[in-house]
Amino acid sequence: MTHNLSEAEKLAVSDSYRNWKKWGPYLAERQWGTVREDYSDNGDAWEFINHDKARSNAYRWGEEGIGGFCDSREILCLAPAFWNGKDPILKERLFGLTNNQGNHGEDVKELYFHQVSTPTHSYNKYLYKYPQNKFPYDDLVTKNQRSREETEFELLDTDSFKDNAYFDCFIEYAKAGIDDILMKVTVVNRGKDTAEIHVLPHLWFRNFWKHNNRHPRPSVESVSDNTILSKSSRNDDYYLYHNEGVQLFCENETNNKRIYNSANEYEYVKDGINNHVVSGEPTVNPEKFGTKAAVWHQFNLKAGEEKSIKIRLSNVALENPWTDFDTIFELRKKECETFYDEIISKKIPKTHQAIARSAFSGLLWTKQFYYYDVHKWLFGGVDEKSTTHRRTDSRNFSWQHLNNRHVISMPDKWEYPWYAAWDLAFHMASFVEIDPYFAKQQLLLVLQESYMHPNGQIPAYEWNFSDVNPPVHSWAVWNVYEKDKKRTGKGDTPFLEKAFQKLLINFTWWVNQKDKSGTDLFEGGFLGLDNIGVFDRNHMPEGIKKMQQADATSWMAMFSLNMLRMSLELAKTNEIYEEISAKFFRHFLNIAWAMHHIGKKDLSLWDDKDNFYYDVVEMSDGTNERLKVRSLVGVIPMFAVEIMNIDLFKELKEFQKRANEIIRTRPDLASLISNLENANKDGNFLFSIMRGFRLEHLLKRLLDENEFLSDYGIRSLSKYHKDHPFVFGNEGHHKIQYEPGESRSGMFGGNSNWRGPIWMPLNYMIIQSLRKYYTFYGPTYLYEFPTGSGTKLNLNEIANELTKRLIKLFEPDENGKFVYHSDDPNHVFSEEEHFKKQHFFYEFFDGDTGKGLGASHQTGWTALIANLIMEMENNQ
Repeated sequence: MTHNLSEAEKLAVSDSYRNWKKWGPYLAERQWGTVREDYSDNGDAWEFINHDKARSNAYRWGEEGIGGFCDSREILCLAPAFWNGKDPILKERLFGLTNNQGNHGEDVKELYFHQVSTPTHSYNKYLYKYPQNKFPYDDLVTKNQRSREETEFELLDTDSFKDNAYFDCFIEYAKAGIDDILMKVTVVNRGKDTAEIHVLPHLWFRNFWKHNNRHPRPSVESVSDNTILSKSSRNDDYYLYHNEGVQLFCENETNNKRIYNSANEYEYVKDGINNHVVSGEPTVNPEKFGTKAAVWHQFNLKAGEEKSIKIRLSNVALENPWTDFDTIFELRKKECETFYDEIISKKIPKTHQAIARSAFSGLLWTKQFYYYDVHKWLFGGVDEKSTTHRRTDSRNFSWQHLNNRHVISMPDKWEYPWYAAWDLAFHMASFVEIDPYFAKQQLLLVLQESYMHPNGQIPAYEWNFSDVNPPVHSWAVWNVYEKDKKRTGKGDTPFLEKAFQKLLINFTWWVNQKDKSGTDLFEGGFLGLDNIGVFDRNHMPEGIKKMQQADATSWMAMFSLNMLRMSLELAKTNEIYEEISAKFFRHFLNIAWAMHHIGKKDLSLWDDKDNFYYDVVEMSDGTNERLKVRSLVGVIPMFAVEIMNIDLFKELKEFQKRANEIIRTRPDLASLISNLENANKDGNFLFSIMRGFRLEHLLKRLLDENEFLSDYGIRSLSKYHKDHPFVFGNEGHHKIQYEPGESRSGMFGGNSNWRGPIWMPLNYMIIQSLRKYYTFYGPTYLYEFPTGSGTKLNLNEIANELTKRLIKLFEPDENGKFVYHSDDPNHVFSEEEHFKKQHFFYEFFDGDTGKGLGASHQTGWTALIANLIMEMENNQ
């Protein structure tokens, strides 16, 4: 039965994964090569289960697919596979290079696009481009054995798409109901000759029974020529209906013979369907049952011809599953259009609307079911028949409490198919625009006891949960709260209070662990800013006693301001929070003071000669030295800014009393930040580390095209260092030089690239900060933009100009060419009809050319381009 609810109505009732979000694109796009699946002795995750082994090895912790769907616990999975009749294997999963194979680290080598998605996944569309000739697996590996000085060798650099000899494979889903999933796979021959294509929709169970005897083995079995029934005690029975095709069955069990050269436990193992289709082997169950099934369709398509196959997965038996199939698809498509028309203003240019819609859709497609129980991973479960060796020296050993089993927003489901704490915070700044409930749920999720360490640390990412990401979670919580309040007219106080209480614990962890000297100066280590420093800040050179980090300390100033603002909001309805507001007010003042009084010499992180913030190291002999690297490290103090109106304080008598006492007894503290006694004409107070003259001088560098300002945003390292590299130490081993794109340094591994490129999240925070300063200073406070041009703009206008430069990355020029495809020698993305308007959302962008670099589907934080587009419209 079709539920005729709008997307907004479905979203309103989708407050758990038992409702309209129960099914979605929650399959990883790469499960192989992850830490979770690594049971090697040496911790070599990339090689233990590589791409070649993946088709034969049953995973323990998750599943993968191309444009796949599954339920929110990933019990039952649905995804298509393809075969062009020439490849040695079915195309069941996306191929890419491991960190050791790529000259710039791990990298997916496929062409696919997350085209459309609604927040409830009632309509989703995915495009996969599959060559008609043999897929160049070996060529992609061998030709990427290049130096770090060279660019990557990509799929389009091969002859795979010559003469358009490829198939467009469109994968679409529409929901007739919560447990009634319609799937349509349409293949189109874009070439000039007739070509063979095999399409095999797969239905299978994640192998949950192998490691947990509480759950009996499920099954998928044929009940008619056009119906397959899946049965499991963990969810309902589901019927898979198909019109045509041959049913194939095997078990989702490892082919031990192929992988480990030992006997198989089952006759028809995981790669049985692959071996049967590709090689004609008798490796599928003639009795037509197992835990994995596929429906095999074979076509020979003429040039330009297309063919669609229909699948329906329902938890009820349907007499005729096709009667309303097309009607439902059309209805869900219209609902999708209506939803985005209501979210994205019609006043925004159509090209920008399309960018925003693509960004949001990519963000929604990048959700993933993430399962990882570190204790079981280390020692094996209590009910397992055989356990692995005790892995006392393995990574994440100190995170044995961590047991994650949720749908989570991923940075990139191929390159980063695991959550990262600070990435996720940025994701939620975009998610709140389309699904506020999900944004709040995700922010609370990583603060739960099964995520957050007992000592208060938020887990970083699975390669090392103990790494330290910038503390942006509080910023995200307040950002989401404010936007949701503006949307509904009422603040979600329970959400804010829950998050605040857990963030208190996290704040205490930072104070106890990263300010070991107790001076309000922080050492966070690398803080996610890979390669931005002259050396690895987690492993400093001999002779350095400690480092006072401008970025870590500034992040903590921002954290303090966020906590102050949240506690003041909570104090409106609970006076207890007034006292803790005063605590964070004092923390903020202490950090501001400490940044300019380091050690007995009162050395400052601010350099009055260069007018910039730098890290300061204390040497073993007691001397201090500034590390004069002009990077985003010195820009982050801008982010510690908040505007608070006088009306906020009128009723908070206890806070006023305590704050005034602090200012009276320590006027030296208050003098370091903006004037707290005088509001502007609108009754606003400015809370900021940076006084007017520091902001002015910092902006001179930030907006200088010879330093930070690029045609496409703000660089992460000043271009000044191109001709003036910074060298630390007499031997010259530690050197940093501006590199606009892929870093040549291997300090943090293959994909560490902060020595010059443009990153969307920190550009977004710069622009947000400028808008806050504008709220206080107003339209008459002018700066040169660009520096030295003689043209003066106010801070809001500068924020808009920076936004326009970032949007330019995604806009076609007069020739239809996208800036981020600046290395597209064959003009595929500008001239080929079926490549046009297909957006990638790269991890970062070349600081000089705007070329897209890094992970190509990191819609996560690059989705912030949608925020920038929408916020510019509101700030014209």
